[in-house]
Order: sequence, then structure tokens, then C-alpha cells
Amino acid sequence: MYIDTHAHLNYEEKYGDEAALLAHIRAVGVEKIIDVGWNYTSSAYAAKQAQANSCLWFAAGFHPSNLEDFREGDFEKIAALLAAPKGVAVGEIGLDYHYENTDESAQKRAFCAQLELAHALCLPVIIHSRDAAADTLQILKDNRRYLDCGGVMHCFSGSEETAKEYLKLGLYISFAGPVTFKNARRLDEVAKIVPSERILAETDSPYLAPEPLRGTLNTPANVPFIYKKLAQLRGEDEEELAQKIYKNAHTLFTKLNNHGKI
Repeated sequence: MYIDTHAHLNYEEKYGDEAALLAHIRAVGVEKIIDVGWNYTSSAYAAKQAQANSCLWFAAGFHPSNLEDFREGDFEKIAALLAAPKGVAVGEIGLDYHYENTDESAQKRAFCAQLELAHALCLPVIIHSRDAAADTLQILKDNRRYLDCGGVMHCFSGSEETAKEYLKLGLYISFAGPVTFKNARRLDEVAKIVPSERILAETDSPYLAPEPLRGTLNTPANVPFIYKKLAQLRGEDEEELAQKIYKNAHTLFTKLNNHGKI
């Protein structure tokens, strides 16, 4: 029984036959997937996919690297999407300083605005942080009052010390394909210290396929590789860990409980 808490199936052109893909994903035991937007258009498409497929839920928000897509009124439109029964979170949001000429101030403003939006909607947040650990942590500390519905550091790649700071804020830590990479020694250590009630797993499809499939198109069907590696690192039974992560996902993303299993 697996759940993929972060995927981008809303790249229509990347996956081909959606029905066949979802059938394959279900066949390997993945019961639920959170389909995550990065701007209004992708969020609206994820909402449409979730409405049409029993295994999909969705998150809506503006990724920090996609703020050029933002138009006046888009946050209100995001809120309207998330009023749907299967709209589980505001995301993905955060900071990304990886690229040159990044408008850090604009990213910070959008991040703070969407934290406030999540608070107003009583929804958790899905947080992206790339090459921006110090500013991400500071903004979250400064806006802790808006984290009352929780959140997750998605595809975590930081240090053990940073993970502990996020945990102090009540956040969950989610691991994706990089935890399976052969050179992921620092991430291996982080995976060992996250409390069992705060750990999540994801694929971040179509990116970051796990080690056995590295370099190929990633899909939620590969999330069992993440669970297997996490169980090995933590010295836990894989099935028991999968049950914990399934429970954790439903605790954080409470609207997942609105519908039964597939």
C-alpha cells in the first residue's frame, strides 16, 4: 500500500496515455497520488485530472521559478480550485535560487503570500527549497503563525541540522529519488533521524528517477524504490514503513480522507 505524496502528472505531453499510465501505477500497489501544480494552468489541469481519476488528489500554487506566469487575481483562482474536495494543499511554493538572475525579493513575496493563503484556507503547504536553505528557514520561522495546518519540505536534500530545524517547526520531511543515489551519504543520515510520524515519500515525477532507473522518465510507479531504500536506511520493515507513511500523509493532507481507497 503506497502513496506518492508529490508528482507532476500534469505534464500532459510527457506521459502519453494517461489511462494506461494510471493502470500501471495502480498495478504496482500505489493507491493514491498527489498531483502538484507549479502555476495556475498546471494547477487547474491537476484539479481536472483529480476530478476524473479516483487515485488522484491535487495541490495548487506557484513554484518560485514560475512567477513569470503569475497574473493579478491568480491567487484567488488558486483558492477557488482548492475549494474542491480533492484539493489537499497549497503548493508547490518556496524559494529557488539555483538559476542566475533570480528575483529573490519576488520569490520571497510570493512565498509569504502563499503561506498566508494556506492559513486562510486551513490547508497545509508543500515547500520547495533549492540553494536557499537559510532564507527558506527564516521565512518559515517568521511566518510560523501561518503553519498551523502543517506542511512538508518536499524532495528534501539539505543537512541533518536543517532537517531538525524544520522538524521543530512541526513540518514533515519527504524523500524522493535522490535518497537512493549512490552518492547521497548526507541524505542517508537525514533519513535515519526523521521521526516515524513525520516522514513522507514521493517521486517528484517526471524528475529524479530512483537509482535503478536514473536518467529515465520518472512516474509514481517508481515510488516503491523510495520506500525500499528508506526502510533499509532506517532498519525498518518496508511494509510497516509504508503503513506509517500512508497514515502520515492522511494526517497532514486531511482531505485525503474525504474519499475511500481505489
